[in-house]
Parts: sequence; C-alpha cells; structure tokens
Amino acid sequence: MITAPGPNRRELLSTIAAAPAAAALPAVAVPSPASRVRPGASGWPSDSDWAALKSAVGGRLEPVVLPHPDEAQAKADFANQFWLRDQPAYTQLSGWIDGWRSAPSAYAVKAQTAADVAAAVRFARDRRLRLVVRGGGHSYMGGSCSPDSLLVWLRPMDQIVVHEAFTPEGTGAAPVPAVTLGGGCIWLHAYQKITGEVGRYVQGGGCTTVGVGGHVTGGGFGSFSKRYGLAAASLLEAEVVTADGRVRIVNRAKEPDLFWALKGGGGGTFGIVTRFTVATHELPSNFGAAVWSVHATSDEAYRHLLQRFLEVYAANMFNDHWGEQAHGRPGNIFSVEMLFQGLDAATARAAWAPLETFVHDHPQDYKIETPLFIAAIPARMMWNADFFSRNAPGAITRDPRPGARPSDYWSTGDGAQAAAFWYGFASTWLPQSLLKGDGPARLASAWFEATRHRDVSFHFNKGLAGASPETLAASRDTSMNPEVLDAFALAITGGLGPTVYAPFPGPDETVAHRAAEQIHLADVALRQVCPGAGSYLSECDFFMADWQTRAWGAHYPRLARIKRRYDPEGLFVVHHAVGSEGWSADGFSRV
Repeated sequence: MITAPGPNRRELLSTIAAAPAAAALPAVAVPSPASRVRPGASGWPSDSDWAALKSAVGGRLEPVVLPHPDEAQAKADFANQFWLRDQPAYTQLSGWIDGWRSAPSAYAVKAQTAADVAAAVRFARDRRLRLVVRGGGHSYMGGSCSPDSLLVWLRPMDQIVVHEAFTPEGTGAAPVPAVTLGGGCIWLHAYQKITGEVGRYVQGGGCTTVGVGGHVTGGGFGSFSKRYGLAAASLLEAEVVTADGRVRIVNRAKEPDLFWALKGGGGGTFGIVTRFTVATHELPSNFGAAVWSVHATSDEAYRHLLQRFLEVYAANMFNDHWGEQAHGRPGNIFSVEMLFQGLDAATARAAWAPLETFVHDHPQDYKIETPLFIAAIPARMMWNADFFSRNAPGAITRDPRPGARPSDYWSTGDGAQAAAFWYGFASTWLPQSLLKGDGPARLASAWFEATRHRDVSFHFNKGLAGASPETLAASRDTSMNPEVLDAFALAITGGLGPTVYAPFPGPDETVAHRAAEQIHLADVALRQVCPGAGSYLSECDFFMADWQTRAWGAHYPRLARIKRRYDPEGLFVVHHAVGSEGWSADGFSRV
C-alpha cells in the first residue's frame, strides 16, 4: 500500500508548491467587482496576461475549443460518459429547459497541483473573471460550466492514496483507515481501489462517473447510506484553495467552520477542494439486489399495492441493510430496483415474502411483469467489470474507446443521462412519521395521485431514518439539511430528453414544457402529505423557490456567515448555492 506523507509535511509541501505560482504572476489591485469581464470587454486579460498564467501553471492553460465531430461520431461520443469526462468543453448533461445550457469556458487550467489551482484563483480574482470549477461535471444545476469564464479543470487530479492509519493534523484523534482522493477522481476508481483491492468500503455515489468533489461537498448519498451515512460524514480532512488564493488544510481542529461547510454546503462555493481524505469502513460479506415489477389491473388495486409495499417496507426493510429505489409509474406499474448489504439471498428474500404473498393471493388484481429476483454477490465483486461481464453482461457498458481502461464502465441504466437535456426534476424528503399509523395509507394515496402525472420513485438510501445512532450522529455533524436525519426516503420525479449539443438540434420545446408541467404536478400531488419538506440540493428543481431553506434548513445562516468570511467578494458563484442570491443568474453581475 502507498502511504501518504505525515500531516506536517503535507502542509509544508502545499505551501512551498503554491509559492512559485504566486511569484510568477504580477500582483494586481483587487477591486470589489460589480460585474465580471467578458472577452472583448475592457479589462479582459491581454495575451501577455494569459501567457503569464500559462507559465505559472506549467503550460497547463489552453483555450477551450469545441470538437467538431461528424454526426455519427458525435452520437457515439455523447453516449460515452468517460469521453465526456475527458473534454473540457462538455459537461455530463447538456442543459435544462429555460434554465441553463452547457457552454464552454474561454480558457481552462488543466490543474495537476494545488499550486495550479491557486494560481488560477488569484488570476480570476485579480482580473474580475467568472471562475468555474469542474471535477466530474455531473451538476444538474449547471454549476460546472459557464461561457466566457476561466475553468479550473480538476480532471488530471485523480490520484488515490490509501492510508492504513490516518490522523487529521492537529486533532490528536486515533488513527483510522482512510483514503485520499484527488479532486478530479471519480467514484468507480475509488471503489475499485478500496473495495476490489483493499477489501474495505468507501461511501460514494451510485453512478460510476460521478466526481468525488461535488458529491462530498453536496452531502453525498450512496446505495448504502443507511449503513454508512453521508459521504460528507466520512470526510476527515481536505486540502482547499480559498478565494484569497491560499492552500489550506482543514479538518475539525484546523478551521473547523470551513471544514463543516465543505461537508454538505455545496460544491464550488467555499473554495476548490483539491484533495479529500475520507475514512474507509469495514466491508460486509455480501452486496445484493432485488428486482421486481407488477402491473395492477385497476386504480384501487394499485393504491392497495403501494400501501401494502410501504407497510412491508416499514416492517422488514426500514433498516440499514436496504437502499435504492421503488418506482410508481403511470399505467399502474410498480417496480423495485433495490440493493442490500450484509444479507444472504435467502434472508433478503424473506423480507419480501409478505408482499409477494399479497400479490400472489390476488391474481385478478395483479399481473407479474418481472418475477421477484434476488441475488447476493461477494462484496469485493461489486465494482468488478469482469465479474459483471461474465455474470450479468447487460448490466454494464464498458468504455468502448481504443486504449480505454478495461475496467471502466457505467451502469447501462445510467446511460440515458449521458449528454442528456433536462426537462424537469423535483425531490422531496419523506419523514419517517409517514410509515406509522395511517401514514402508509395517506402516502400511498398521494403517491398514486402523483403517478397520474409522472413516474415517482422513492430512494430509500437518500434518507437516513432507520440508520444506527452512530451513523446518524456522524451525519448530523455535517452542513446538510437536518431533515435528512428524519427522512426515510427521498421522492424523485424527473424527465430528460436527447442531447442539445451540436450538431444535434435543440429541444422540442412543446415536449419539454409538457414534461416539466407533469413533473411539477406530480411533485405537488406528493407534497400534500409533507408540505414544506426539503429537497436534496444536488438533485432538485432548478427553479425551486425558497431554495435556501429547502436545501439547508436551519443551517443556511451559518453557511452564509462562513461564505462571507472566506469569499467576501463572491468569487465562487453557483446557481442556488450559498451566497448566490447576491449575483445575477449567469454569475456575472451583482444584484
């Protein structure tokens, strides 16, 4: 195993590394910007200015140019999440109707070190540039792109360093197994290293190409969050470049307010995190899946099925073994795609027995579309591409490019999101009180009404109610909306369509707006049983009103104070992020 240098040496190296960049660029008076500058406007950096920045970052600055593939090649490229990850001009999603469109920056710094990031931050600050940071590029809100900006592209910073025993600097805490992940790392590579090679677990995201940075700073759910908590709860230490261009090491002893803000306060908001050190966890014996689909032959039978499922879930699956999704769909289709950990297949199947019996006892009401399938696999195989190719080849799609890493893949079910264009999205945390008394009946009725408009899925791993006291305590010590601690699931409804990247046409606006209205009506119907419920900031409505409260609850005032302390001039602006109310929608003008 690779062992990282000790804490004192880490900070010393960061400080030394930042020094050459500071010396390479001339100091510029920093005005309090009323607006950012755009190419061609007075104040836009000269060619010599850009040349100085390029020298300061070791030549790793380049203008961002859109590739111009033919339509056939573009179709293949835009379907490949790994190809998209490798392009500074593109993000993993192409936009949102009436909200945002993915657009390339003017220039990108292909950062390899914290010193590169610091040089870019100082340059953008001193010259009043719009600054954007991108790790994985999965932001639903479009936070990792902006035209006419300087992009800090963390893609090259994908190092993974395993620690047998790690103590955050200055804490005096007992050492724990951990891993340090670069700001450009994706979760697939982290899982393959930690689970596949080391035999431990790291709490990350579900989609394989999701970036570590936005996920952790957004709070971060994985398939097994009820067992391991938020990704942010595992954060031990971070290396972050703040708006003053300083490289800081933060943890619960060093600058604890900033550290807390990074644990769920939102990506690209308080600084640019170049390195995350997160605790790893004991690996269970098994991971597994449950898949099932049932068609109800009448509306009344469908309501009863949804209610009976919620009752069985409350009795048998409301615990830290189960996560992922149950879907209610128009056409009275109920389906599940749930994952579990720490159970064998027989024990997992027993949890479903009451619902399976209920369906079989009413053949006139229910037609089984897909028989209940439950399987468990050794946990170390969970992200092994060869294992899935042998045993479930349709479940994954490998990166088909010549020379690609043979272990790189995405889940086939996630493929539709590559370069897609959002029509709408909404999320709602469901309090655990809805699993008690008449709660299942009321929730089933609201769920049914919502499915008259759109698919609505319950993501049980995106609510922490049912977790252990230790897991809840660790996740409570983050800046995520405290509602997540009392929510047993996150209800999600959304819709997307084909890419709008050139050379493909723009969206069919009639289709997009119809879908957006359906999504809104579904969300309104569901919220009848939980008015005022919050939303998960990384997966919510772009146009959400009262977003400060919906996303962070009572934590927002503290986050706003930390933002003013570390970024008083608003260098880091992201849509509906802490402090963004002080800026125009495009992040270029103060309001």
